[in-house]
Amino acid sequence: MPHDDPTTAADPASYPQASTVLAVVDWRRRVHALYRAVRERSPLEGHALWVTERDDLFAHHPASPLLPEHRAGFTGLDVAPYDERYRFEVPIEPVVGREEVEGADVFDAATATDGTVPFRRLGEVRLDTVGGEVVLDVWRLGSYGGGLFLPMRDGTSGSTSYGAGRYLLDTVKGSDLGPGASPDTVVVDLNFAYNPSCAYDPAWSCPLAPAGNRTPVDVPVGEQNTGPWAED
Repeated sequence: MPHDDPTTAADPASYPQASTVLAVVDWRRRVHALYRAVRERSPLEGHALWVTERDDLFAHHPASPLLPEHRAGFTGLDVAPYDERYRFEVPIEPVVGREEVEGADVFDAATATDGTVPFRRLGEVRLDTVGGEVVLDVWRLGSYGGGLFLPMRDGTSGSTSYGAGRYLLDTVKGSDLGPGASPDTVVVDLNFAYNPSCAYDPAWSCPLAPAGNRTPVDVPVGEQNTGPWAED
């Protein structure tokens, strides 16, 4: 679900065992299947399925990012009720109306397992939300696998939602809501905003939202940041 990886030390003896790797592969397989099922349903039905299946993954899957002490008594992630006003089908447009900063079209994320992961800015999406316009950069993964990456840090980050921001799309890992009805558009549904794995376990290394993916506008939908992991 997230575009992140568990950290490992440089010593090959500490590399993950085959069972750990296979568990992560199965997690990603399940996420791809989940988003495929979401795309086949109405937004409301798809969101309900997404909530239910993610709760099951977090509770029972061996690759769950929840720490063992947080799995005990886990009753589900805190996700706001679906609000159709936060669903958009929008084109990825050239970046305009913002002062260009040298290097702003390059985003290199340092990870513990994959080294530096390169992202290159593809364009931006403009979302006319209830609280005001949200403009977010859309990134393409510039290495093996490709894909779109769309993180967001909004006005609720650090209060009701995770302080470092949430993810909306990460297609190489399965988080893909598909194309819109009009040509050259993508579905960006803020109701599907979710926390990266580092929100639950500091052993995970997560690319965080760069400057072009931060907005002061409150986005009250999607996954919230409550639970014992938020208190640690």
